[in-house]
Amino acid sequence: MIQGTGSGVGKSLIVVALCRIFNQMGVKVAPFKAQKLALNSYVTIEGGEIGRAQALQAMAAGIEPSIYINPILLKATGESGSQVILLGKVHSNMSAHEYYRFRDNAWPYVEDALQVLSAQYDLVLIEGAGSPAEINLMDVEIVNMAVARHTDSPVILVGDIDRGGVFASLYGTVALLPQDALRIKGFIINKFRGDRGILSSGIEMLSEKTGIPVLGVLPYVSGLRLPEEDGLGIDVYRRYRESPCNRPIKVTVLRLKYMSNFTDFDPFLYEPDVELSYSLRADEIINSDLIIIPGSKNTVSDLLFLRDNGIEAVLKKAVESGVSIAGICGGYQMLGSVLYDPLCVESHVKEITGLGYLDISTTFNRTKATRRVKAVLCKTPWGWAGISQGAEALSDLLGYEIHMGQSEGQMGLFKVSSIDGKHQYVEGSVKENVWGTYLHGIFENDCFRRLLINALRSRRKLPPLDVSVNYRQVMFESLDILVEIVKTHLDMEAIYGIVEKRRGRRCPPSDPSARGPVPLTP
Repeated sequence: MIQGTGSGVGKSLIVVALCRIFNQMGVKVAPFKAQKLALNSYVTIEGGEIGRAQALQAMAAGIEPSIYINPILLKATGESGSQVILLGKVHSNMSAHEYYRFRDNAWPYVEDALQVLSAQYDLVLIEGAGSPAEINLMDVEIVNMAVARHTDSPVILVGDIDRGGVFASLYGTVALLPQDALRIKGFIINKFRGDRGILSSGIEMLSEKTGIPVLGVLPYVSGLRLPEEDGLGIDVYRRYRESPCNRPIKVTVLRLKYMSNFTDFDPFLYEPDVELSYSLRADEIINSDLIIIPGSKNTVSDLLFLRDNGIEAVLKKAVESGVSIAGICGGYQMLGSVLYDPLCVESHVKEITGLGYLDISTTFNRTKATRRVKAVLCKTPWGWAGISQGAEALSDLLGYEIHMGQSEGQMGLFKVSSIDGKHQYVEGSVKENVWGTYLHGIFENDCFRRLLINALRSRRKLPPLDVSVNYRQVMFESLDILVEIVKTHLDMEAIYGIVEKRRGRRCPPSDPSARGPVPLTP
C-alpha cells in the first residue's frame, strides 16, 4: 500500500509507475483505491463511474478499468455535500457528517471489491488518500490504515519535500500511528529539487528515529504528459515548456467553480499550434479562437457564477464577433435555452434561463447516464465547411458520458452507440458558431481534434496542418519516462523484497530477456 503524509504528495503517480513496472515484469497487477474524492472521473466498461486517476493506473497495469478498483467515489456538489457513488452507481448525496455515519454501510463495498481483485490478480497496489494520521477521523476512515489492516498490507509512506517540512511530516505521521507504525516498511521523499547529498544527514536521522528506511528520493519533474488528479494541478502544471508566442490558435476553457473532467482538454496541450488556458479574464475570452465551457458538478451554480461575474456578457460579445464556442456536458446544458430541475437534484432552483445559444432544453432527474460510446459526426459545425480531412475524423469517435440531465430540442450533432450495443441515439447540438455535446473524451480523437483546429486556422487564413499528435502514444511515452525516473531513484530491490515477503514468492526478474514464463497464480 502507498500512503502519503497529505494530499497531492504524489501517491497516485507512484502507484501508476509501480503498476507499469510490475506489469512489464509479467506480474498480473491491479490498482485499488477504496475511496476517492474527485471531480475528474471515468466510465468503465461496465458503465460505472470511477476516479480518473485509477483509470490511468489501470492503463499502466495493462488492464481494463473496472468499478472494483475504486468502489467508492465522492464528487463534491457544493460547499457542504458530495454525491456518493458506490461500485460505479449513484447512491445519494450526503453531507460530511452523514457520510461518516454511513461508514459501516460503505465498508462492505470496499471488502467486496478487494475480494474480487484478490481472486483475479497476483498483486494489488493500494493507494491511500490524504494522510493516515488524521487523528479526528481514524475511527471512521475506510481508505488508509483501515484498508492496510484488513488486507495485512505493508505500507510505503510518501512525503512531499517541495512543500517543506518533509522530515517532520514523515516522523509525525509515524508518531501519530502507534498501533500501525510497524506496517510502514519504507519512506519515499518526493519532488526534490537540488543536490541529494544535502539530505543525507536528515535521512540517516529519520531512519534512526523511526527504524524505517528511506527507499529513495524522487526528483521534482515537470512536463509529464499525464492527466492531473484534480483541479489543483491546473495552476502548477498547465504551463508550456516553450513559449506560446508561436502558437497562433488560442483555446480558452472557462474555469468554473465546480469544473469537472478538465482533463478533457489535455490533448490540446500537445498540439504545436495551440495555446490552452483556463481563465475567466474578459480579454483572454474575447481574444480566443475557441471558448470551451467545460463540465460541471453543479451546472446551475456555475451558470449563476458566470452570470454574476459578468462572463455571460463577455460570451455574448464573443459570439457576436464570430468566436467559436463549445460546451461539454454541463457546459452544453448551459448553452441551451432553459434548465429545469423539478426534483431539486442539483440545486434549489427549479427553473433557470440558459445562455440561449442552442435550441435545446435540459431537465435534471435522479437517473445518471454513465456509458462508454462511439460516435459519428453528423453535422458540420460552423466554420468547418471546406476543411478537408479523412473520413476517420468524422466516424468511429470514442468517448464517454457522465450526466444527470437529459436534453431535448434541435439535436443531432452526433449519432451515438453505446459500446455494449444497448443504446443508439443522436445527441449534441449546433447553431452557427456554437456547438455542444455530452461526449467527454471527444478531443482525445486525434483526427477530430485536428479537424477542429484546422477550422480555427482557416478563420485566421492559416493553412491546415496534418495530424501530428497521437495522444495515446504521448501518454505511454510519459508513462515510460515516469517508470525510468522511479527505477533510477528508488531502491527497487527493497521494494521487490517488500512485495515478495507479502506474496510469499519471488518476483520475476525485471529484465524481460532474463525470464522465462512466469507461473503465477492468484
